[in-house]
Amino acid sequence: MTTGPRLRTIPPGDHRERLTCPECGFIAYENPKVIVGAVATAADGRILLCRRAIEPRLGYWTLPAGFLEMGETAEEGAAREALEEANARLAIEGLIGVYSIARIGQVHLYYRARLLDPAGIHPTPESSEVALVAWDDIPWRDLAFRSVAWALEAWRQASPLPLSAAVPE
Repeated sequence: MTTGPRLRTIPPGDHRERLTCPECGFIAYENPKVIVGAVATAADGRILLCRRAIEPRLGYWTLPAGFLEMGETAEEGAAREALEEANARLAIEGLIGVYSIARIGQVHLYYRARLLDPAGIHPTPESSEVALVAWDDIPWRDLAFRSVAWALEAWRQASPLPLSAAVPE
């Protein structure tokens, strides 16, 4: 006999259909995943980008970002992702954007960060290439996700550096 959450029903006192176990009453709540990342810059304002070596969007450019893990703060997760994707050590300086993407069940948190050792960045199993890119050289058409462009634009709007270009439509 199969037990565990397998029946979609609206539990008593709830208003949404949930996956439940008819034998024991356990309710499996399905909640959005949290993605954490950073717009990490060198002292000259160049931005760290990573070319994805994994799906989804293999071969496209992204900011270092990924799923928040249990037991870590969002800031710790953003710093860990930069280390995993680009061997980048960061000083997280503040939140620059929160993006709710309901259609895929994700909430993205992007932070402003400073690269502590720009010379130490290099590709990892998650990134086929890493680069420090000036604002005018960002490969907008080759960005992996819309949230990357949103975070870059939020960074630009808050940046004290003089930046000439606008984000293309």
